[in-house]
Amino acid sequence: MKRLAGSAVASVVVAHLALACGGAPPPETAPPVAQTPPPAVPPVTTASAEKPAPKAPELSAEERKKEEAKKALAEDRAKMKAAHDKEVLRLTPELRASVKALAEKSHANGKVAIQAAMAGKHRQPGNAERDAQRHPVETLELFGFKPNMTVLEIGPGEGWYVELLAPALAKSGKLMVTNGDASGPEDERSTYYAQRTKMFLDRLPEAYGKVETVTVDGKTPKLPHDGKVDMVLVMRGLHGWVNSKTWDAWIAEVRETLKPNGVLGIEEHRAKADAVAEESAKKGYLPEKWVIEKIEAAGFKLAQKSDVNANTKDTKDHPEGVWTLPPTLRLGEQDRAKYLAIGESDRMTLKFVKVAPPARPAAPAKK
Repeated sequence: MKRLAGSAVASVVVAHLALACGGAPPPETAPPVAQTPPPAVPPVTTASAEKPAPKAPELSAEERKKEEAKKALAEDRAKMKAAHDKEVLRLTPELRASVKALAEKSHANGKVAIQAAMAGKHRQPGNAERDAQRHPVETLELFGFKPNMTVLEIGPGEGWYVELLAPALAKSGKLMVTNGDASGPEDERSTYYAQRTKMFLDRLPEAYGKVETVTVDGKTPKLPHDGKVDMVLVMRGLHGWVNSKTWDAWIAEVRETLKPNGVLGIEEHRAKADAVAEESAKKGYLPEKWVIEKIEAAGFKLAQKSDVNANTKDTKDHPEGVWTLPPTLRLGEQDRAKYLAIGESDRMTLKFVKVAPPARPAAPAKK
């Protein structure tokens, strides 16, 4: 006890001595603070930083076909717009005035009317070059064309015959053409074709302002059933009826729209005589005998035929069918000179007349 007390006294003395000498008591040491370690971060590896994006599933054959068709349609629309804009620039006020004067002329007969239209400056570049192979004067003479007729052209395409028929009929007759729905779905090719025809007609009202458009659904065609049409023309389009399986519907509509003794004029790519129509149609050709029999069975009579549009150079076995030949030349530069030398297809030219349907047997009298 005495030893402990002495120690305490000694400590107090020492402390007082330190203060007296100006020193400070030693600082109190704070208890250490526990440090929380930072969260662990996984190391970044090259493999995780460069992980590839998930691979898109491969398209099926049908999906690829749709994508290709979509791309082709977009390209065709762009070409159509460019061609339209170029043609509008070509149609100067002076040219329009000359076409208006042409459409206001009267003509003595069909031959004179078509010849005048052939010389018109309104025709699209390159179309007059086809005259030597398409023989429009001789073809329409065979059909009995007159400038005071009401004429319906089914499937006018890019307007090759419309350029001739519209001015020839403008003064005394009437031209009607079929067309699809130009306001249909933009992703359908039928809408594209309908818009092309509409653009063609709208850009030159001086020549085509009187043309009447008959909007039809190609799958279920309907024509006016008033029996007021003198002549229906189907120029290189019958194979389309076969391919779309609408032959019976179209030929029935044609018959109903024609006057008694009205004329159906046909120009069609001619297949080999032994060809199967359903197969050759895929290449754009039809056998002549088959065409005649089918049309006569629908209430028509073959009145005349001509080889004015025949071409013995056409072998009818081309890789892209009739579209291998001019003016389409689907193969592009491949064998171009060869197909230009052949020229346009071998074509039948047929004139049919609507005949009265056979009389139905009288119903037996009721007893």
